Amino acid sequence: MIRVALVSLALLLAPGAAVARDAGCRVEQAGRVVLDRTCDFAPDGRDGSFTLSPRGGGQGALFGPILMVSVSVIEPGLAEVRGLTRDGINSRWGAARRSARDGACWEGSDFRICAR
Repeated sequence: MIRVALVSLALLLAPGAAVARDAGCRVEQAGRVVLDRTCDFAPDGRDGSFTLSPRGGGQGALFGPILMVSVSVIEPGLAEVRGLTRDGINSRWGAARRSARDGACWEGSDFRICAR
């Protein structure tokens, strides 16, 4: 119940949060695929920022202990990535650059996030 409240609160407080839609989501960490399925994609503003969460507003985790992943564009082609955990910790994954090979993907030092 606490997890649902945290996710709901995070979505409500997200500035400019739009209605989520289904997207093909893929997350790799340290060269390993940790997520490769449909999830909710919620654009955040006009700069390309977005949040990934379980499909249909699901109450479970997106993957492992991660409830949602946010990609916040700080300048064209550069974003800050964070993951909200079950424990309510907003963990900083670090900076990511938009992939030159695939514009649907963002690549960090040890992670890659794609949403189609």
